[in-house]
This record gives sequence, structure tokens and C-alpha cells, in this order.
Amino acid sequence: MLWKKSAYELANLIKKKEVHPKEVLESFYERFSQREEKVKAYITPLYEEVLKEAERMDLSEDKPLLGIPVAIKDNINVKGYPTTCASKILQSYISPYDATVIERLRRAGALIVGKTNMDEFAMGSSTEYSAFFKTRNPWDLERVPGGSSGGSAVAVAVRSAPLSLGSDTGGSIRQPASFCGVIGLKPTYGRVSRYGLVAFASSLDQIGPFARKTEDIALIMEVISGHDPRDSTSSKREVPKFTQELGKNIKGLRVGIVREFMEDGVEEGVKRAFEGFLKDMEKEGAYIEEISLPHVKYAIPCYYIIAPSEASSNLARYDGVRFGYRTEKYQDLIDMYSKTRDEGFGPEVKRRILLGTFALSAGYYDAYYLKAMRVRRLITQDFEKAFERVDLIATPTSPTVAFRFGEKTDDPIAMYLSDVFTVSVNLAGLPGISIPIGMSNNLPVGGQLIGKAFDEASLLRVSYWWEQVYKHYEMEPLL
Repeated sequence: MLWKKSAYELANLIKKKEVHPKEVLESFYERFSQREEKVKAYITPLYEEVLKEAERMDLSEDKPLLGIPVAIKDNINVKGYPTTCASKILQSYISPYDATVIERLRRAGALIVGKTNMDEFAMGSSTEYSAFFKTRNPWDLERVPGGSSGGSAVAVAVRSAPLSLGSDTGGSIRQPASFCGVIGLKPTYGRVSRYGLVAFASSLDQIGPFARKTEDIALIMEVISGHDPRDSTSSKREVPKFTQELGKNIKGLRVGIVREFMEDGVEEGVKRAFEGFLKDMEKEGAYIEEISLPHVKYAIPCYYIIAPSEASSNLARYDGVRFGYRTEKYQDLIDMYSKTRDEGFGPEVKRRILLGTFALSAGYYDAYYLKAMRVRRLITQDFEKAFERVDLIATPTSPTVAFRFGEKTDDPIAMYLSDVFTVSVNLAGLPGISIPIGMSNNLPVGGQLIGKAFDEASLLRVSYWWEQVYKHYEMEPLL
């Protein structure tokens, strides 16, 4: 069964001509057919569309992802196919171009097998805010998969694709990776081009991968990383050979534990799994020490001023004039604008547009947005100071395991606190990875590692070491 193999293993089999990309694709398509109805990970499946592409592939070409299926979050543009952002306002939009990450995946030989479900415009932590349907957690179908990249996490967890891409603005890769028992990497801001990613909050958004094995994350990161002249925030730093960093031991690594993160609100089962993870690192020769990030307690309020402010600006373009949904009955231009946006946007998107517009409005800009930007600088400085003492910072990814549907939709603040450990990483522009570290009540628990800017290699090194210990990639949700 080829769907059981990692992308790295499949790439080697194809390279040796022991299997054909068509066989690989058919195996994952069969797996998709068995699992998709229960979990609903995809908005637009594309397996049948790429079957001919797989048949025509030239096995003599030396491409790192030749014939490897990759699922794509539906806020990343794939030419000729819908990019809906799980919103009614974009449900009929067909992308006229490929995002940079899609161009790079195609050049590397990857097969784009579908667009995955998400919280509308990436605003949410549960994939309950999709305008189309809920995606279900394969470990317990009554629970959320996390968000906003829930569909991409689930596609990898049920193995309907060995790799997927999501986007992370405040934890939207790491938190669903934690809830679904897979690996999710949020790269350093600027490491991966955002060209072709539908903007939520431009100073925070970053594209990153999901996989079940670290070598797959390293492989796809070598493909999608690097400078892009079409993205002014894209870094010109050289991309390391991430696959060559794997297998190095973690002896002597200094790991910081954030005092402020462990004070309260962490479920007992999550705490136990995290403490076990730290003990195993110590046994391997890593040094664990407590550190302080004094301003991190302001990260959630800071984030929920900056992100909605940027969203209210970015989402102003959806007005019913140029593309997307337009209301049918209106009296004049202003009426058309307001009815289109009212009918086209869901409740969470409207809430964040209102928050952001208020924070940017005359008389409130200095009190809210400007102050939040100053706090963001202080949080960044806290991390810089901490990294003078430690190589990495470890936290739980989320304070809880996956929660039940409807449990937090009536309380937006409780939903926002799901990202309490992740948002500060985006505010500081740092890399973060979530790796499965244990189970609590038969549900996966994720541990987060935060690295210095552009040091994804150290995160992958620890992740690779850990999976040799825990072998989480062998665990499978039974549905």
C-alpha cells in the first residue's frame, strides 16, 4: 500500500523506477475515496484531474518531488481552479495564476491533488467557520481538527496525501497539526514567498507544510523556500539543505521553558505529555532551563488588534465590483457594497473586520493599533533576549486537546485563547513547529518548538530525533 509510505520514501522509489507516479496517485486516490466522506478535508478534490499528468511524467527527470501528491489550503492560488478561502464571497472565483509555492511544487514534479477546507479567510481555530461544511477530526469525529488549516492537517492525518500546505497567521498550521497528530511547520516570516496567498494579515501570514515525518517536511521546505522578487517581504537568505540536518544528535542543545506559559490554563493531560517530552530531551543530553518572556502575556490582545486591523484593510477589496460574489438586489452602489459584504462574509470575518476598522479609525489608531505595534516590538525583544541564553524554546502547542464542535463558537475569547502559545511566534516573525508528543484521552497532544529567525534546521533536527523515540508516524486514527 503506497499510501502508507512517506513522501521521501515514495520519491526514492520513483527515482529508482520501482513505482510509477500514476500508481502512487491511484493509491492515495483510493485512500481519499475511503476516508473523505467521514472527515470532509477537501473543498475541491483534483485527483482525477491530475491522473493524466501523472501518466505522462518522465521518470528520467531528476525532480525532488516527482509524482508526489500534495494537498493545498484553499487560500493559495492554483491556476484554473477555485480559490474560495471557504467563503461565499469567493465561491465562484477561479484563480488566473499559480502562487509562487505552486510554481515551485510543479517545477519539482509534485501533483496538486486538491484544495482543502479551512476557516473562512483563515480566521478561526477550528475549521467550524467554513462557509461550506465542517471538517472533522479523524481521531474523534465529534471534535474539531483545529484551524484555520484544518483540512490540510486532516488530509495528512488520514493519509489521503503525504504532504500538504497550509498558512499560519497566529497558529493556523501548528494548532491543527497538534489536534490531528501530525507535524506542522510555520517557517520564519520571509522564508517562503506569500505571492499568491490570499492575504489575511500581511505582516503575520506565512505558508508552511504538514507531514507525518520530519524528512518530508525538510524535503518540501527545500522546494518552496527562497527569495521571490514578487514578494517584497521575501528574504534573500540562502536556503539550507534541510534534509542534511536530520540525524544530528541533540546533545548540548539549550532548551528554554517559558515560565509565563505554564502558569495556568494547560490541561493536565497536555502538561503530562509535555513534561515527558522534556525529560526525554534531558536524557538525550539537552539542557532544559526556565526563561521569562515578560511581555508574552499581552500577545493575544496585541494580536487581536494587529491581525483584524490588517484584515479590515486587506478584505476591503471584496466589494462585489471586480470579482467574487455580488448581491442580486440593490438600489445604488453603497447598497450593493453593504449587501454584498453582509451576504458574502460569515460571522467571524465580519467580527474581525469590525474590530480592525474600529482599531484603525480616527481617534483610536494611537490608542489601539499604534500601542499594539509597540507591544509587538517588546515581545520580539523578549525573544531576542531569550535566544542569547537558549537555542530553542519549547511549549505545548495548545493548552488543550481537540475540543468538541460548538464548544467555543459562542465564546470568541475562549476560541482565541486556543492560540495562546502560538500567536507570539507570528508577532516576532520566528519559525515554530508542532510535533506529536503524546496522547491524552485518546487524542493527540502537540509540542511546539520555537527557533531563532531562519533556524528551521534546529527545529527539524529535534523533530527527527524525537520521532525515532516516539514513532508517532506509526499511529493512525481508526475513524
